[in-house]
Amino acid sequence: MDIRKVGAGEPLPMKLLLLADPSRKLVEEYTVRGECYTAHGEDGRVVGVYVLLPTRPDTAELVNVAVDEAHQGRGIGKRLVLHAVARARELGFRTIEVGTGSTGVGQLALYQKCGFRMTGIDRDFFVRHYSEPIYENGMQLFDMVRLSQDL
Repeated sequence: MDIRKVGAGEPLPMKLLLLADPSRKLVEEYTVRGECYTAHGEDGRVVGVYVLLPTRPDTAELVNVAVDEAHQGRGIGKRLVLHAVARARELGFRTIEVGTGSTGVGQLALYQKCGFRMTGIDRDFFVRHYSEPIYENGMQLFDMVRLSQDL
């Protein structure tokens, strides 16, 4: 599997990006400010994506980690997260942060396996920032769990 930065002028894998974040408006806003990376399978097709977004001095946020549903469960998400951590370190950031829904048990486990530690909860994040309710694992999503890792 090859992970590479999406070049200027290349189309973004919007279908995958919307898998992790249903708001096209928000996706379009943060992909302009960050760097988008795609994972390519053996056939060259895009099977995963993430965006690395500078947020504060010395801090980057990992946003929108998504893996094509047909390719989930193969370790691609973990490789994307570890790639993002390494890339943030290469770019000179001292901290990398990530936020995920409080109902995403699998995502929370993945981030912790990759060295992230919980730092807080942003209560009602998904109610404040999304006009339609989001459901995950049979529950309405309200809160975002924030995690970070020192680089």
